[in-house]
Amino acid sequence: MTQTNLPAPLDVDAELEKIAQRYSQAGGVGISVLNLIGGQAENLLDRLPASVRGQLEGATIRALDHAMNAAHKSRAHVPDQAAWLNSAASAAMGAVGGAGGLPTALAELPVTTTLLLRVIEGVAVEHGFDPELESVRFDCVQVFSAAGPLADDDGSDLAFLTARLALTGKAVQAVIHKIAPRLAVVMGQKLAAQTVPVIGAVAGAATNYAYTSYYQDMAHVHFGLRKLAIDADVPPEELNLRLAGKMKALAKV
Repeated sequence: MTQTNLPAPLDVDAELEKIAQRYSQAGGVGISVLNLIGGQAENLLDRLPASVRGQLEGATIRALDHAMNAAHKSRAHVPDQAAWLNSAASAAMGAVGGAGGLPTALAELPVTTTLLLRVIEGVAVEHGFDPELESVRFDCVQVFSAAGPLADDDGSDLAFLTARLALTGKAVQAVIHKIAPRLAVVMGQKLAAQTVPVIGAVAGAATNYAYTSYYQDMAHVHFGLRKLAIDADVPPEELNLRLAGKMKALAKV
């Protein structure tokens, strides 16, 4: 009688524990950035001129539009890179953006957004998803709904994992406009950090490094849950609720 080696059953709880740990550690680099620039995330936007604050949402929409086209087209020419290389490239761009103050930081915004979206697409591929599918491209943009690396987030806000729109031809544009207000605040904090006198280039490199690390982790959380839902045949909404419970437990530790 031959013995068949069956694969071990998937331990959903253990997988959720790993995802919760990744989520909770995602913003760690952001604390170092805030220490570097000597401020709090909520006060950073006050450092920007009122005219710039008023244009942030429009600039963010344009940056996301540019990123959706450029990041996707680049896949045909540039392969996905290792996480450390993505972070290093992003830090270098942030240093250049911060060296010239607000004008160069604004010019660098769509370039960094493109790199971040390309990094998120790479994580989707790593988890077995096809970025050619509109639903996957939707999910990649949806990752930008996460709070941001400079935010004080205990993991209780998991809305970016559950918000869905009907997948029509205009779905991605719809989600861009839905996400833009929140992402504008996140990117505004980045721009403000890059305008800090004397250390603008250092702050630019540090914030870009933090943002790249953060959104890589958020992409792993997002697509890790998507894959777990498929592999374990558990509704995503149920997994999200269970993950939220684990995040609250970690926040109390």
